[in-house]
Amino acid sequence: MRAVLTAFVLSAGAVIAAPACSSHGAPGTPAPGTTAPRTTQNAPRTADRTLDARLALMRDLDQIFDDPALLRAVIAVRIDTLDRIPLTLYGRNTAKLVMPASNMKLLTLATAAERLGWDFRYSTRLEMAGTVDNGTLRGDLIVVGSGDPSIEAVNGQPAPALNEFVEALKSAGVRRIEGRVIGDDNAFEEEGLGPGWAWDYLSAGYAAPSGALSYNLNQIAVRIAPGPAAGEAAVVDASPTGHGLTIASTVTTGDASSSTSIEVYRLPGSTRLALSGTIRAGAVPVTRLVSVDNPTRFFADALRLSMESAGISVRDGAWDLDEVGDRTPDTKRRVMATHISAPLSEIAALMMKVSLNFDTENLLKTVGLVVRNEGSTTAGRAAARETLANWGIPPDAYVMYDGSGLSRYNYVSADAIVTLLQHVWWNEKLKGPFIASLPIAGKDGTLANRMRGSVLEGKIEAKTGTISNARSLSGYIETRAKDRLVFSMIANNFTVGSGQIDGIVERALARLYEW
Repeated sequence: MRAVLTAFVLSAGAVIAAPACSSHGAPGTPAPGTTAPRTTQNAPRTADRTLDARLALMRDLDQIFDDPALLRAVIAVRIDTLDRIPLTLYGRNTAKLVMPASNMKLLTLATAAERLGWDFRYSTRLEMAGTVDNGTLRGDLIVVGSGDPSIEAVNGQPAPALNEFVEALKSAGVRRIEGRVIGDDNAFEEEGLGPGWAWDYLSAGYAAPSGALSYNLNQIAVRIAPGPAAGEAAVVDASPTGHGLTIASTVTTGDASSSTSIEVYRLPGSTRLALSGTIRAGAVPVTRLVSVDNPTRFFADALRLSMESAGISVRDGAWDLDEVGDRTPDTKRRVMATHISAPLSEIAALMMKVSLNFDTENLLKTVGLVVRNEGSTTAGRAAARETLANWGIPPDAYVMYDGSGLSRYNYVSADAIVTLLQHVWWNEKLKGPFIASLPIAGKDGTLANRMRGSVLEGKIEAKTGTISNARSLSGYIETRAKDRLVFSMIANNFTVGSGQIDGIVERALARLYEW
């Protein structure tokens, strides 16, 4: 599924603002406790040239951001040097709260890296409740999750973690389960949807619910192919199996001159997935990524199917622990196998490059679980507030409702993001994997097709963000002179196409490149 997602991604006037932290003093003044540099006869002339260059940059950026496309919109911009005592080169609405979209992932990942560490790994346990007699387990199998977002099918085949569990059962001589396969997701709160998510996109894969026990990013790929002739029903299949959705399709095959238009609809809490529309005769099949309704049961059923394909029968099916009721498994359990995930540094790389909402929501709850012993969004947010406050980012500089930025309740200031990015840059513990996770202009991730072939290709490492009428880009730029700058540009409330907003941002970045 991650391979599929990656493929999808690849198909008021400015003022000279103060430095990032008030303790740094005015531009050009020494930090407290240091000695001012000795001046020379050439210093005033150099200072004049620097000031002239800054004023010219400000005038040019003002002209760019005064574009008519932003007349009724709000754009928050801050650009700083990456010095120990940073200099703000340009600011517009820097303290205003704006919707960050996926730039919220910057706050979530930085917090997780600080509180969990880049070497943090998830564990998922397979436990046995019962006894094995002549190859038969008389009892239940329980798989216990801790929030791992990376267990997923590979090229249509079961996840390696499921194969590990099956092999452990075979090694123990188990060939039959006279009981159930039960998914235990109690490490996280029950609510998997984020606050402020819109009901009308909850069937989409990018809005898949989080969960302590999750499989395949809690989404499936629904493939719609044209039928053999115009007027015939489209051919629909979904993978991986075990998703628990009932697919009701009225998609028909249109004639060769028709266009393809397919709608996907599922109400929250429902297992009925409705497909409607048409697909042109002879067209390439269309794939839609769709969220599942019960992630825990999805995992348990995927494990059951993997077991049965390996010759291990299961008598009583797959269950979510919450569905078991009073018939709970014996508390005396034996661990059969433990799957250990890749480290956070590897999970973060794909999470940020492709902008995976699901991974980020799980990560915020994981922070809550580890730091506050509560796997909830609320606990994760509390840990983030503590962390960001220690970095000089005040609580009123952002409003954090979820970890991914999908919620329209989220707000953040350009000041907060630039301060965060400055902190990461100068923190050797955080810097390397964090910056490596950011998309690179014209090269990969969500920036693969932006700025390609321009002077900016390969010169920008930044996180994108997109929800309706909100577009953001924040990160680092290397200038022609090999200097490094940090920036945040977030546009809200525009009514033009997002491509026009991107064009304005990229003109500003091209001007910065010449700084």
